[in-house]
Amino acid sequence: MDNAVTAKKKWWNGGYSPFSVSYGKLMMWYFLISDAFTFGALLISYGTQRFMAEAWPDPNVVFHSFPFMGHTNLPLVFVSLMTFILIMSSVTMVLAVHAGKYMDRQGVTKWLVLTIVGGLMFLGCQAWEWTHLHEVGAWWGRNPFPNADGSAAISTNFTDFFFTITGFHGLHVTSGVILNIIVLINVLKGTYEHRGHYEMVEKVGLYWHFVDLVWVFVFTCFYLL
Repeated sequence: MDNAVTAKKKWWNGGYSPFSVSYGKLMMWYFLISDAFTFGALLISYGTQRFMAEAWPDPNVVFHSFPFMGHTNLPLVFVSLMTFILIMSSVTMVLAVHAGKYMDRQGVTKWLVLTIVGGLMFLGCQAWEWTHLHEVGAWWGRNPFPNADGSAAISTNFTDFFFTITGFHGLHVTSGVILNIIVLINVLKGTYEHRGHYEMVEKVGLYWHFVDLVWVFVFTCFYLL
């Protein structure tokens, strides 16, 4: 009995981090969970409208263009390139975190730069896609695409959800790029060398991987279904 009481007192004396995770990483996980609820609500709402509708635009028709290729019909090729770029940026982020664990300042710098470049490339691709869709008449409240069965679209749900969800995701990518730039500046200044660890790189990496994971669901919902 005395041993049990002693153990309990030790547990509540403080100094124990839940799951041996630092406060910063734990708070990042809490934020990501709450953000996942937001994306989940948006995607579930989209899925509900998508499968309740009698007809829906064909993504192979909507997303068939490619920059500088004129009217060439290349269904989903461009968005596949976007997805590849974002996934590769997640790989470089992993390598940056790995380099940080070994206090490899040059490695962290190299892989963070490549991650930032990948994020900027993805945002550039998304900007082109939005511009192209706007030029053909698509926007919030406007759906120029016929349904897959050939009937005219009578609802703007497709375009409304597309621009809202991909725009929300694009905002996250933009935030991730900004965070990575801030971390890169601190790496170059030697801030984390002075602290003796590169945990901040890992925390930003968690956010970046979350953004990449969310895109997989966005890609599946809008471009494949």
